[in-house]
Amino acid sequence: MTRIAIFASGSGSNAQNIAEYFADKNEFSISLILANKPDAYVLNRAKNLNIPSFVFTNKEFQTSEIVINKLKEHKIDFIVLAGFLLKVPSNLINAFNNKIVNIHPALLPNYGGKGMYGMNVHNSVIENKETESGITIHYVNENYDEGQIIFQAKTLITPNDDAESLASKIHILEYKYFPEIIEGAIRG
Repeated sequence: MTRIAIFASGSGSNAQNIAEYFADKNEFSISLILANKPDAYVLNRAKNLNIPSFVFTNKEFQTSEIVINKLKEHKIDFIVLAGFLLKVPSNLINAFNNKIVNIHPALLPNYGGKGMYGMNVHNSVIENKETESGITIHYVNENYDEGQIIFQAKTLITPNDDAESLASKIHILEYKYFPEIIEGAIRG
């Protein structure tokens, strides 16, 4: 069985979607949900889904082994970043080489990098009058949003779209594709 950990910083709607997708797949287990904010709603979702959770500080994440030790304790094989806003430290990347995936709400390499997350991305895309946007699922390396791209899906942007409507279109793509692309990445 492949044991998966999900890292999230906020609401956790993608985490819940992923957990529900894998719930009836016996060869996979969402074994741990981790958050860097004690008030992140994803922790409520974890409780409701009966998935163990763990909260850590930004400092603990960057300068200690506490997160890696927790992953080892739960025998984690694969990590999914689903709305997780911290840069992953090299000790975690080295411990899970090519076993950490992230989803980004734009078509990388455009609109990636430090500070480019959530509505910041959608506002920039709209301000630049782009005609399409989408999602990028990629492996995580030492740099924000620069890991090897696994998958992209696109959506058209109409003249009537604003950042909010674009965010809704992006969420639809995330919910549709992220779980199955995770499964494919794990299966190799």
